[in-house]
Amino acid sequence: MKNNNLRGILHIVLAAFSFSLMTLFLKLAGDLPTMEKAFFRNFVALIFAIIVIARSEDKFSINKKSLPSLLFRCLFGTTGVIANFWAIDRLGLADSNMLNKMSPFFAIIMSVFILKEKPNIIEWLLVLMAFVGVVFIVKPGMGLASIPALVGLFGGFCAGTAYTFLRKATGQGERGIIIVMCFSLFSCLVTLPFLIFRFEPMSIKQLIFMLFAGCGAMGGQVNITAAYSYAPAKEISVYDYAQVLFAALWGVWIFEEIPDILSVIGYVIIIGAGVIRWRYTLRNKDQDQKDEEQEQTNA
Repeated sequence: MKNNNLRGILHIVLAAFSFSLMTLFLKLAGDLPTMEKAFFRNFVALIFAIIVIARSEDKFSINKKSLPSLLFRCLFGTTGVIANFWAIDRLGLADSNMLNKMSPFFAIIMSVFILKEKPNIIEWLLVLMAFVGVVFIVKPGMGLASIPALVGLFGGFCAGTAYTFLRKATGQGERGIIIVMCFSLFSCLVTLPFLIFRFEPMSIKQLIFMLFAGCGAMGGQVNITAAYSYAPAKEISVYDYAQVLFAALWGVWIFEEIPDILSVIGYVIIIGAGVIRWRYTLRNKDQDQKDEEQEQTNA
């Protein structure tokens, strides 16, 4: 069990690193339409998923029961990617990545409506704490300057909702690689018309950056899927915040982006809420195990 947790942590850190590279190469690609970037981000993952599924035993079979959940996962996931990419071009890497990492807290909220779960008072307080951190990043008093941050936050909401539907689809027996393929295919179909009618030619350097961005996205998806196959999300999800640290490093090193003090305070508050939630979840798990062992002893 301990070895599995270590493997899960390794994969989730690799996923965070891969996704941070995705955002880095998207920004390096420069002034290209958001839809064009979104298409290339998902096209690489689509090709990879098709190859993996074609070599699998069950091929392209889809669990019909999971179709509604798959559809909403694709819809919210695609909307989230577009919003996130638009924000990446207009915000610092650390800010855009941090706002996207609000997704676990949005997932808590949306799980009430989608999965009929009932978060307790501690979880609601942690959601509130995370939103306090968002205020420091969004800086609502800055007027129009905060619009990219609000779009980035909306991307986090869509991602959290998409992850909730992903949980529902996997709970209905759908394979992870099928979910990746459906999401990638849906995103490519949505963005393809924009690519055709508003295509902007890319230089060789931009094309290379876009392909690297797609490889980063694919590496992130593969590793995040592997991570949660080794250990439950509640035990290792906190390590996903390493993506913000990687993104901040790229931002300072390559773009000379120095987050202001208010953003740094926001990072600390949001990551702090994530760490508290992680510790709280683990403590409850340990207590449940002790209670179960005690019941078995009494029996």
